[in-house]
Amino acid sequence: MSLREEIEALAARDDLNLTTGARELFNEFKAALNRGEVRAAERAADGKWHVNAWVKRGILMGFRLGTLIDMSPADRSLRFFDKVTYPIRELTKEDNVRIVPGGSSIRDGAFVAPGVVCMPPMYVNVGAYVDEGTMIDSHALVGSCAQVGKRVHLSAAAQVGGVLEPVGAVPVIIEDDVLVGGNCGVYEGTIVRAGAVLAPGTILTGATPLYDLVREQIYRRTNEASLEVPSGAIVVPGARAVTSERGKAWGLSLYAPVIVKYRDEKTERAVQLEDYLR
Repeated sequence: MSLREEIEALAARDDLNLTTGARELFNEFKAALNRGEVRAAERAADGKWHVNAWVKRGILMGFRLGTLIDMSPADRSLRFFDKVTYPIRELTKEDNVRIVPGGSSIRDGAFVAPGVVCMPPMYVNVGAYVDEGTMIDSHALVGSCAQVGKRVHLSAAAQVGGVLEPVGAVPVIIEDDVLVGGNCGVYEGTIVRAGAVLAPGTILTGATPLYDLVREQIYRRTNEASLEVPSGAIVVPGARAVTSERGKAWGLSLYAPVIVKYRDEKTERAVQLEDYLR
């Protein structure tokens, strides 16, 4: 059987335990995740992203297989307890991932490509895929199964949420050459297309309408599709008035992300400066 068939067969069992055979199969699956050979979601030739539900099932199976163990450092200066199946991922200099000292962590079962820069402290969760040349800045999170493309900058305190469950849900996608500003949050399966720029403080969720002033459109998540930020869009935090009688009387407004322009030469020059940090 293929790895996919074996994982699906094992995940369907009710009597899971950490037998030698199950442990070896799960370790093979996790190694494939680490190498980027299997992914929680992939982009098809038509540009649409498709979830690999069997990969998510395999990741969830790892939590069922694992027992809680002590993962504290030898000097006991800090105490950590987690599932034996998900230790910190071991990297070497040959992996060519730059991890600046200071408390960063990458969980086993996450792919981090050569040329990625990790500024402390940051965290990459299981099932995530981070492609070449990306910078993960201080206090940034790449959630479980999130897919991050090439040459992305996740600025300080940016939160890329994970979508592990339900297994059929597309996770958060950040495509190539995206700049995610400081304190941004991208959640609930939102797709940020290539070259987009999220200004600091922008929040995108499945329930957040995105207002495009340039194209005069409103983008929303539907039952069939995720919320998508168009390629090259410049998104800033904004507000929209509450139109109910009481909302008007109280002068209320609600948060609203707004596309104010699309990338131009000025934007390209500003983003180009980021290359010198890599």
